[in-house]
Amino acid sequence: MLNAFVSSLSVYSSLLSISVELSESFSVGFERPLFFLLLPIAAVALWALVFRGASGMASDRSRRWFLAARVVVVALVVLSAAGPYTVQSQMTTGEPSVTLLVDESDSTAVTPDAADRIAETIEGEGVAVRRVPVGTNDSSPVGDAVAANLQEDGNLVLLSDGRVTGGQSLQEAAALARSVNATVSVVSPEPRTAERYVTVVGPEKVSLGVENRFAARVDGVGPNTSATLTVSVDSEQVLERSSAEAPTTAAFNHTFESTGSHTITAEIDANDRFEANDVFRKTVRVVEQPEILYVSPGEYPFRDYLGELYDVETAAEVPEDLSPYYAVVVQDAPAESVGNVDRLQQFVIEGGGLFVVGGPNAFESGGYEGSNLASMLPVTTGEGQARATNIVLAVDVSGSAREGMAIQKSAALSVLEQLGDENDVGIVGFNYQAYRVADVEPLSENRGELADKIRRLRAGGATDIAAGVRGSGELLGERPGTVILVSDGHDSPDEAAGVAAQLSERGVRVDTVGAGERVNERTLQTIAGAGSGSYFRATETTRLGILFGGSGAAGASELIVLDRRSFVTSGVTLTSSPAAFNDVAVRPGADFLVAGGNGQPALATWRYGLGRVATLTAHGADGTLDGLLREPDSLLLTRTTNYAVGDPERKATGVTGIPDTRVGESTTVTYRGSERPETEGATFRRVGEETFQATVTPEERGYYEVLGATYAANYPREYAAFGPDPALETLVEDTGGREFTAAQGADIARFASQRARGVQPVETDWTWLFLLTGLLVFTAEVSYRRLQVRRRTTTADGGLP
Repeated sequence: MLNAFVSSLSVYSSLLSISVELSESFSVGFERPLFFLLLPIAAVALWALVFRGASGMASDRSRRWFLAARVVVVALVVLSAAGPYTVQSQMTTGEPSVTLLVDESDSTAVTPDAADRIAETIEGEGVAVRRVPVGTNDSSPVGDAVAANLQEDGNLVLLSDGRVTGGQSLQEAAALARSVNATVSVVSPEPRTAERYVTVVGPEKVSLGVENRFAARVDGVGPNTSATLTVSVDSEQVLERSSAEAPTTAAFNHTFESTGSHTITAEIDANDRFEANDVFRKTVRVVEQPEILYVSPGEYPFRDYLGELYDVETAAEVPEDLSPYYAVVVQDAPAESVGNVDRLQQFVIEGGGLFVVGGPNAFESGGYEGSNLASMLPVTTGEGQARATNIVLAVDVSGSAREGMAIQKSAALSVLEQLGDENDVGIVGFNYQAYRVADVEPLSENRGELADKIRRLRAGGATDIAAGVRGSGELLGERPGTVILVSDGHDSPDEAAGVAAQLSERGVRVDTVGAGERVNERTLQTIAGAGSGSYFRATETTRLGILFGGSGAAGASELIVLDRRSFVTSGVTLTSSPAAFNDVAVRPGADFLVAGGNGQPALATWRYGLGRVATLTAHGADGTLDGLLREPDSLLLTRTTNYAVGDPERKATGVTGIPDTRVGESTTVTYRGSERPETEGATFRRVGEETFQATVTPEERGYYEVLGATYAANYPREYAAFGPDPALETLVEDTGGREFTAAQGADIARFASQRARGVQPVETDWTWLFLLTGLLVFTAEVSYRRLQVRRRTTTADGGLP
């Protein structure tokens, strides 16, 4: 029973280990402190044994000495059972070594071969080198190679351009390296051999008879070399240009006069390393102009603008039959004159589009509030004033942010300044875990205190953005609101994006602000996208003032794009200054895309059922769209209408769609029809009521056809980028490595040696010392009493005088 008690005590005690830091480099602790509970029990038992069971032959003084000796012995045994240890920082010397990862993929062929030189120099400094080849031909799984060769406290040197074509990203590999305290340094020689490659960008699907803009771009590295670019549409040359510089872009407009698949081929003639990437192919699917319905009680220029791009039918009100239309555009119409709103609502729910354009007779002046039409819109009427919300400011204070901490504090303070007093604001700081800095309380009463707490933040520790987002959600509790994440983005986005998506599902928006010396915008954009939020650069925080009613919502006169991730606003430039705005507020869950200079909502979108709805609430003093109808602003109107239209072939059957791809990469063929199609080289599976899909993987470059639809197979991704990838800088910074040149092999060796001699915490277990001392005390006490008996200085058998 005693053994069971002691065993249980040991288990529970190990969960409550304690440690006391006596100095910055020295601490004392006990692994099983609950064993100290045995000390008073043992002392009472010894007292009872010595005094209550005494024979009377020994004096009280002798018994007290005996009790003291035994208490010391028991105390030393208990101390040893408690697991005493010390931790002291000491300079340790290990065997330095370097793992040299050598990228042998084709994209590195434009740089000098430096692997042998680097390895020999490092070994010449007495540091062992393990050389590992990475990649081959058109494959560069550099991230996988870094992850596979990580060792605890290890030193990796990556000789590569960092162009990953598959597997883990360098960002994901960096997260793994940090978890084992490994550094990844980089040697990325500058290209010395000329290499040029060509690409074509532009829409994948266009309307018949409508002019569209495309661009061919020549990129490259190495010495300038003349390259002649030719572009052909359906085998007919439309452009030729020569240039010795890279990058260079040649834009051109084209109007397709027949429906179906069309091809655009760009080719360069250059004296460079590879021929595989001298030709780029692109397919464009041309469809009939989608039919849209324009509803307005007046005559506006926007109707004529739409007529240049779409097949437009005009009506005074919404009719019963909307089946021919892909979208309905309503301009400056009072709610009571719109027509059959119930049918319009059903039309949108089933996948149709709705674009409501404001004016002096619409929204707050058109009786929208409380109407069936208002329920479909991403804005509410008559609520243009700022609305209070709950906001948590999550500030990255991790080690990756240390160099840019001043920038991040400045960005966080700028964000705080932009928020309106009507909001409730809290603060969370995070590195590898989240810290509650300030609870969510009225900003009007705590602005100065919150600013002071931001200024006093200190950087340190590993980075876990997911912990920061999660901690912010916990600070909000069950309240809806917004998390504004201020970070340099140096972490893997996957887990953080998952947490942001979970918060979005319960009504919490996640916006991100990129701040620091080197910002990983892709990570922060991914997190914002998952959290139904927007990404802002540190210089763009005034846009937050527009969203949250602060000081940023004043001063400018022109329109401001708030979210450039949207299809509607990507690449759009706005120069007009509308004279009037309808009095509306953006609904929670809608996308607030464009605002006026004073923060008024101008353009908002959202999904309603299966359909898409957009509202434009900026207009001229006369009710027209004024400057929005002129370039470059008119692109916003075209994009918004296209957003409402959606897929212009969604009503058709017997239609095949297939996106372009690259050699060795699969692409999905989608067929809409009542019967499963059969064709050579593709096996279709049903994925919907009248939708079938198949996967094809081209093995050679060229144009291919499946069920009458053409797609392009371009050169492998390996030949689509050359020279050092910017992600290498982030990899080095995140793992504590360094950037070296090919001539710095000796410096690499010294860096590895310094890492091996680093200061490490050394833990020493002192259980043996207390046990040995207890044994010595016990032996000395027993020996003393035996000696007393032998000398006959006592008559007691126990040796007590």
